[in-house]
Amino acid sequence: MKQKNVVILGGGESGVGAARLAAEKGYNVFLSEKDKLSDKNRYELEHHKIFYEEGMHTESIILGADLIIKSPGIPETAPIMEAIRLEHIDVISEIEFASRFVSGQLIAITGTNGKTTTTLLAYHLLKSAGLSVCLAGNIGKSFAREAIEDDYDYYLVEVSSFQLDDIDELRPHVAVLLNITPDHLDRYDYQMENYVNSKFKINENQNNKDFFIYNEEDIESLKYIRFHRLAGRMLPINISKQKEYLSLQNKIRISATPAQMLDIPISDLPLKGAHNFLNIVAAGMVAQIIGLSDEQIIKGLKSFKNAPHRLEKIKTIKGITFINDSKATNIDAVSYALDSFDKPLIWIVGGVDKGNEYEVIEELVKKNVRAIVCLGKDNSKLTTFFKEKISEIRETDSMKKAIETAFSLAENDDIVLLSPACASFDLFKNYEDRGDQFRRYVQELALNIKGKQEPESV
Repeated sequence: MKQKNVVILGGGESGVGAARLAAEKGYNVFLSEKDKLSDKNRYELEHHKIFYEEGMHTESIILGADLIIKSPGIPETAPIMEAIRLEHIDVISEIEFASRFVSGQLIAITGTNGKTTTTLLAYHLLKSAGLSVCLAGNIGKSFAREAIEDDYDYYLVEVSSFQLDDIDELRPHVAVLLNITPDHLDRYDYQMENYVNSKFKINENQNNKDFFIYNEEDIESLKYIRFHRLAGRMLPINISKQKEYLSLQNKIRISATPAQMLDIPISDLPLKGAHNFLNIVAAGMVAQIIGLSDEQIIKGLKSFKNAPHRLEKIKTIKGITFINDSKATNIDAVSYALDSFDKPLIWIVGGVDKGNEYEVIEELVKKNVRAIVCLGKDNSKLTTFFKEKISEIRETDSMKKAIETAFSLAENDDIVLLSPACASFDLFKNYEDRGDQFRRYVQELALNIKGKQEPESV
């Protein structure tokens, strides 16, 4: 309690959760939100008698803090952060703060792509086996909110690079780093090395009693490991070997140790596509480390249902199938989507560009995409790159227009794929809002088509 006066920067789920936890632990708490608070969050702060401000950052109050808990959405380049750094005030993330108040084991999962699916699958495996496990972090409720009661034996937390940037002592018993490909480079001075360093912070406080699961074929991970001494017991995943085993045995193998070898027939895999082997194997290894039996893991895999916005089939209308992949906010995720179908694609793409290099998917687009529908306020980078490669490119500035345009361009048996490759903040609240609107307007289109086909009543 030496750091008695705590300021929370940011009033979203992460910030309000941190404010609640700090207040419960006896700190003097002040929350500062530069923009407007949601009605729900404002009510919660007032109900728990937590002082706050919105629409501003009052430096005279903020710079008087002993400790600042920064929401992940606030960049270091924000003026208030520059002022804080000049005053040398301790700054930590919400997940760091929460980790100081839980007694259960922490399982942390990160990666540019696949972390949400892997986290959900690992959580499902542990939960379906009857363990006391909490799902938190970058998915669902904030870690801090779940730490208020500290009721769980295991905390399964999805963490982003932004959350890892401001950790200090956070130490996962099991850490998973799936992959590192270019993403969020606008937050890292467009330096890939900075982004890689951020991801590897998940491992920096581990010791020889902990486990570090990593992708031994990931180029950026291998470059980092070559020049750094890592902590924890390192457990590699090799997807090429999994594919080879699949071709020979029609199975993939989950093995956290040489003594633990569980073969899963492809028919029992809950997620389709070779890119999901990494997610399944990583989640299965987490379950083996925690002590689940082969039978418990197999049962959990068979009953798993993935979350929305990840290659989610919405509807087929007049032979045209609509797929919601709104979670694909970077090039690597989009490459998986483009390569997952054997039918022509009408690709809905666009939003806030994060430093995308479209050369990476150029051949996939030329091979699989019939037409592109750009969805964003500024589509110039997309149209400039693809104008000589795809003959049909349309620009739209709303989801309704994008779906109507895609439907007009599609032919029977085509797939309309929302896989944006970009952040959503120009036209939507977040990727969930973007995916929800996609679903809603597809359903609306289906109703309109049905209504036109029904004969008029006499």
